[in-house]
Amino acid sequence: MGIALEQSEESSVIHLEGAIDIAVVAEFKKVLLQAFTSGTEVRVVLDCVSDLDVAAMQLLWAARREARALGVEFALVGPAPNSVTCALLHAGFEDFPAIVSAVEVSGVDRCQQ
Repeated sequence: MGIALEQSEESSVIHLEGAIDIAVVAEFKKVLLQAFTSGTEVRVVLDCVSDLDVAAMQLLWAARREARALGVEFALVGPAPNSVTCALLHAGFEDFPAIVSAVEVSGVDRCQQ
């Protein structure tokens, strides 16, 4: 499991790997705050995430709210595994473009299993 931040003049990209849960949410929060201080767009890459628990989803929700307050673009980037995409959709993240496009590819019915 891991959390890595890549920053450039144009963006901050956070790569997540493995289970993102209560055990690593403090580290994830620290990296998100560092990314937001850059003032550039923030992207969270989900393609290597195996699980997101409720603490991680709450942090993503708060990050989206913070990005809006700061006027910074914030997005989840996939494709995420179907289990992660479905968990995010059930938590109300359907307005994130990466999540919407993943459902269009994989099919909404797969989330209802």
